[in-house]
Amino acid sequence: MSSKHGFALLGTIQATLIFTIMILMVPLPRIAREFGLDPSQLLLLSAAYGLSFSGLLLLGGRLADRHGGRRMLVVGLSVFAAASAAGALAPGFTVLTAVRFAQGLGAALTAPAAMALVRALFPAAAGYDRAMATWGGLSVLGATAGSLFSGAVTTWVSWRLTFLVPVLVALAGLALAPRLLPADPPRADAPPPLDVRGAVTATAGITAAGYGLVAAGERSWASAAVLVPLAAGVLLLIAFVLVERRAREPLLPPGFLRDTRRVTALAAIMMTAAGTALTFFLLALYLQQVRGWTPLRTSAAFVPYAAALVGSGRAAGPLIRRYGARAVTAGGLALGAAGLLLLAGLDARSPYATGLLPGLLLLPAGAGPAFAGATVLATAGVPRRRTGLAAGVMNTAMELGPTIGLAALMSVAATRSTPVAGYAAAFGAAGIGYALTAVAAALALRPRPVPPTLATPPTTPLPPLTTKELSS
Repeated sequence: MSSKHGFALLGTIQATLIFTIMILMVPLPRIAREFGLDPSQLLLLSAAYGLSFSGLLLLGGRLADRHGGRRMLVVGLSVFAAASAAGALAPGFTVLTAVRFAQGLGAALTAPAAMALVRALFPAAAGYDRAMATWGGLSVLGATAGSLFSGAVTTWVSWRLTFLVPVLVALAGLALAPRLLPADPPRADAPPPLDVRGAVTATAGITAAGYGLVAAGERSWASAAVLVPLAAGVLLLIAFVLVERRAREPLLPPGFLRDTRRVTALAAIMMTAAGTALTFFLLALYLQQVRGWTPLRTSAAFVPYAAALVGSGRAAGPLIRRYGARAVTAGGLALGAAGLLLLAGLDARSPYATGLLPGLLLLPAGAGPAFAGATVLATAGVPRRRTGLAAGVMNTAMELGPTIGLAALMSVAATRSTPVAGYAAAFGAAGIGYALTAVAAALALRPRPVPPTLATPPTTPLPPLTTKELSS
């Protein structure tokens, strides 16, 4: 069994889970025409995968810790493959939306299990930290690949074939997992009881609040369609906090988020994901609906973005080793903020070369290193038995960005009188959010260095959280 080959399989699976968020972004206008969708249905369809993915990740993480990474990977990939196959055959909006929710369920079981298996493949701290630096860049790369692929396939064949990649990757994962991934170690004792009440309140709360924010993109904040799910979501999340304080084996131990560095890193992950998703979503609509571009030409517009992302992703590891994860995270967010603020100058006649391209180069140049650095910081000091939990929390932040973050930014866009003015306002708000998060990262993450495995020369490692802190 090769750790390199196992990591390549897990990395491909992780990138595909994020790839699947984006496969409908470019063809959304075509799907809207085919199924006769109104704007609120279109936004719900775009958010469905992320809502279920983010809402169930905490549960998926605890299941991976409880039952083993490889076992839960197989379960998650099976659900993901079946839902993806159904997506290609969806006859209308209702079925396609249900399929996207089911894909999110499969992804929520798969992602934490994959990260737990990375820890099993690299039990030494040095190898694991290097793997995490690479892992962070895979998500942004997967999102970019999804947008490019969907545009080409939609132009030449049909948007339905975009579901082929998730099916093939899931089937390959199921076939290769027994050969390339370590078996789950036997438990010496019975697993602790599952925190069912915590799982229900967390899942329902995140999903309800997310749906309310999605609805706010098309309806008034004072409408029942927005206020009812938002209020329900907030109440359920308050109930979740209360449940966790009394649970014997809580889904999310309160002490896990008392580390300021971890919380700040999670905020950076969420903000980075929100900005990249916003860029794909808005520019896909702008280029096709305002400028009249084809899906293929729209995808081609993101090729420089992809090239910049690949380059920044390759540079992220050496940058972290030289300057530390804090500096790379803060610097990446600042560079991404500059790119988003350039895109905030968008108007109906913006030339691609001078109006869009500079922002499409600066944003990924910053997003790749920011994601990689924040991933290292979010997982630093986590005990091995909590790897699934850490993966669930980190992926939750990653998915809340493209769902709740995107919906919140779209509500900013809805305050303007024209669609293009709204797009520009949303880019401006995202740029400000990136800049504020960069400042927070620079201040909250300062003087404690990252683990010595990513530093040259070796430095003092981050102190791990104690068992008392994690369970308190």
